[in-house]
Amino acid sequence: MSHALADFRTPGQFLQYLINTRGWTQRTLAIVLNVDETGLNKVIAGKQPLNANMALALSQIFGIPPYDFLELQAKFDLAIAEVTNRPDPKLATRLAIYGDFPVSDMIKRGWLTGVNDVRDPDVEAALCKFFGVTSVDEIEILPHAAKKTTVLTDASPTQLAWLYRVRQIADDMLVGKYSRSAVASALQKLKTLLISPDAVRKVPRILTDCGIRYVICESLPSSKIDGVCFWLNDNSPVIGMSLRYDRIDNFWFVLRHEIEHVMRGHGHAAAMLDTELEKERAGTGSNIPEEERVANEAAANFCVPRAELEDFIERKSPSFTERDIRGFAARLNIHPGLVAGQLQHETNRYDLFRNHLVKIRSIVSPGATVDGWGDVVPVGS
Repeated sequence: MSHALADFRTPGQFLQYLINTRGWTQRTLAIVLNVDETGLNKVIAGKQPLNANMALALSQIFGIPPYDFLELQAKFDLAIAEVTNRPDPKLATRLAIYGDFPVSDMIKRGWLTGVNDVRDPDVEAALCKFFGVTSVDEIEILPHAAKKTTVLTDASPTQLAWLYRVRQIADDMLVGKYSRSAVASALQKLKTLLISPDAVRKVPRILTDCGIRYVICESLPSSKIDGVCFWLNDNSPVIGMSLRYDRIDNFWFVLRHEIEHVMRGHGHAAAMLDTELEKERAGTGSNIPEEERVANEAAANFCVPRAELEDFIERKSPSFTERDIRGFAARLNIHPGLVAGQLQHETNRYDLFRNHLVKIRSIVSPGATVDGWGDVVPVGS
């Protein structure tokens, strides 16, 4: 923008200045442009916008970049809009609803009662009901300590929605009386199930009997949640799992990880949200928060005792044959998929041993409370 241009508020003022410097009249310019004089007068008076075609023609006449004329017009239009426009009181609400929360996915999953489309006028009310608030502004984070891609940051709105759905479902569940000793006994029962994929069908009942509300909830797109542990009250622990990795090794690792949170009382003040619980985030290094480190250690040892695994790797590395893996698993009375999963983690070779990583979601689901994959858990109003 030239120095002179900054002195003008409208393209009409600037144009009149250019006419005057030439000693012309508006009629003269209209004749040169070959346009109607009345229309040009309206442009100069600010009653009609200066368009791109006129900007190009004026550039040819006065040697002024066409963008200068259009920039003045844009600034003038914006100034008029700021004076005449009435703020939309619902804009901020729509931004919070549709800009933050995965409303479309929540509707598809049947989480928003009585709403079938994102343009439904009842979306705001349904969202407030889902989060148990009277207005969108009151939606607060479900207390949690995040273990996510960026450690110790708040949950994303998508993760928050998943957390609330798990809590919503858990609120309606009936389970046995919780005690730490009951969970310890349950762990002994769970240990005997590691031998077979079919045995995982018994997991939901064992957890229910010891007072743990166990929910399987399909994750929302891009949420990357594996599991969560939190408490409805001092005697009502909740474990939620997404089963986004349908593999026997991941199932047992995540489950045992969350059980360790329960055993240690983690998640009372802040729910333990576990995402990307694979590779280095399943480790015990100094970069892992203490509560997560001990849960990872307990989970890994539950699947394959650490001392046994280290001895096996030392004896068989770098070649692990099918016979080696199956023999080691048989000696520990566990499924080969658990050995395969731990070997992948220790060797960082996630392309190996995949034939042992059998799917288990279809096995565990019939006996569990499952929300997702076409099923919607009915919850109280």
